[in-house]
Amino acid sequence: MIVKQRTLKNSFTLKGQGLHTGLQIEVTFNPAPIDHGYKIKRTDVEGSPVIDALAENVVATQRGTVLGKGEITVSTVEHGLSALYAMGIDNCLIEVNASEFPILDGSGIEYVKAIKEAGYMEQERDRDYYIVRKKTEVTDPETGSRLILLPDSCLCVNSFIEFDSKFIPNQSASMECLTEYETEIAPARTFVFVRDLQKLREAGLIKGGNLDNAIVIYERELPQKELDELADLLNVPHQNAKELGYLNHKAIAYPNEPARHKILDIIGDMALIGKPIKGRIIATKPGHAINNKLARLIRKDIKMNEVQPPIYDPNAEPKLDNNKVRTLLPHRYPFLLVDKVIEKTDRFIVGVKNTTTNEPFFVGHFPQEPVMPGVLQIEAMAQVGGIFVLDGLDEPERYSTYFLKIDNVKFRQKVVPGDTLLIRVEMTSEVRRGIATMRGIVFVGDKVVSEADFTAQVIKNK
Repeated sequence: MIVKQRTLKNSFTLKGQGLHTGLQIEVTFNPAPIDHGYKIKRTDVEGSPVIDALAENVVATQRGTVLGKGEITVSTVEHGLSALYAMGIDNCLIEVNASEFPILDGSGIEYVKAIKEAGYMEQERDRDYYIVRKKTEVTDPETGSRLILLPDSCLCVNSFIEFDSKFIPNQSASMECLTEYETEIAPARTFVFVRDLQKLREAGLIKGGNLDNAIVIYERELPQKELDELADLLNVPHQNAKELGYLNHKAIAYPNEPARHKILDIIGDMALIGKPIKGRIIATKPGHAINNKLARLIRKDIKMNEVQPPIYDPNAEPKLDNNKVRTLLPHRYPFLLVDKVIEKTDRFIVGVKNTTTNEPFFVGHFPQEPVMPGVLQIEAMAQVGGIFVLDGLDEPERYSTYFLKIDNVKFRQKVVPGDTLLIRVEMTSEVRRGIATMRGIVFVGDKVVSEADFTAQVIKNK
């Protein structure tokens, strides 16, 4: 599992024709700083406006994902973003000199090859995952599309497609891990039915479409004259109207290539949530519209829950057990409020406090309705923060941490006997001259019970 954020080691440029505009386009992928995410700069527009590649900035999904900011748009971004996401690149500035990315061969493999050649470098910040904790479902009754999001240990996708065609009446494909992406998903090309081509041309789209950048499926016989006219529009040789099947110069890469390409598209659209996902997507009749619907729902959850509840497995080995905690903190009964530490990164730490009916503070607070005092919840945050700071010192037993300031305290629900407190404390600035600023959040299950910002000082004991 990749822990640190990644960016490209070197920039790279790809050139090709735009699927819809037919223009010759250059797109350049550049390294970007920590927490930058994906941003797209239109270098052909005055002022070079930048569009954040986020789900809420999607303005159209008719024949691809279109991002927009004001009147400026950029389309067909899903293949490039899919490759970045699957190859573990978290931060990238993309410069393009047109209103769309080049279609290349209609898949993601050219992006993958270029990313591998450019290389990557790890950055000094841990990845922040979106961890799926419960089932989420989005549907479109008109099309029958449905996406189900379920918990899983990594990003997995199952795709099921259905079309009124004897060549692909229904297909399925799966990706159980992103390590499969390069060989099993990235080479899968986009596809289109001949019956849809004329409508797309009339709508001013696919001016750059040809038999080299898409799978073209001819499954319903047309009059020879009509098929010849369409071939002329696409600048391809005439085809016998009675010979149905795939019209491509290149044979299909997989028997279920269209279903695999849908996985490629899903990953590209999920890249727009701004975080890597740990979860499984089961997609029935997926498309960019339903993909964006799910991505927007995830974005809403991210905004509403600034910090996701920690995952607590009581059977897992703790990072620091109670004996280790006692070597770092001077507190003892009845004031040691951390039982163990279950997670620790360069940015945050998660401690556990199990409350039982035998806690001494329940005796008087309150006899008939025992509730853990809010000030002790804040004290528990401070102790977890103290462990975070002291664990990085030599001879930590010779130091103590003391409150200097407490701000923005909120108590959201009661803590009662039997509750297990998950105490997440994040450093909000570097420790300078023994001063540490932190933000603490206490969870019971997936609910926030209290939170606070506080400043503490680390002092050497006399």
